[in-house]
Amino acid sequence: MADNIKLEVVTPEKDVVKEDAQIVMAPGSLGEFGVLVGHTPFMTTLKTGTVKYTDGAGKERFVFVSGGFAEALPEKVTILAESAERRSEIDVERAKAAMQRAQERIDQSAKDEAVDFTRAKAALTRAISRLNIAQGN
Repeated sequence: MADNIKLEVVTPEKDVVKEDAQIVMAPGSLGEFGVLVGHTPFMTTLKTGTVKYTDGAGKERFVFVSGGFAEALPEKVTILAESAERRSEIDVERAKAAMQRAQERIDQSAKDEAVDFTRAKAALTRAISRLNIAQGN
């Protein structure tokens, strides 16, 4: 069995993940990237999406992240996210309601210049990402 890498996912409010992982996959702003133990150090910005990792026992885990930064070192991956939730923490009904509100704002932005289309689109992306993770997609 290969060595494990330390994974930390933190937000300004809390520590979301602190555990060993066999592999970490994350949504970099230039594309998804993967990190194994011994990886060359780098830093990158993150986009909204899913951090997937295989824990030390071989079970695949999923964490929603919304923006932030990732630092990969040979023995550790640190993700500093604006917001993050484990799959089990995602409130599906709340995410569906957020998706509906965002879609309504996007539709309204075509008629009303006061509605911020970019912000509404970002809210829709976050809601869809949360739902995809919660529903196992």
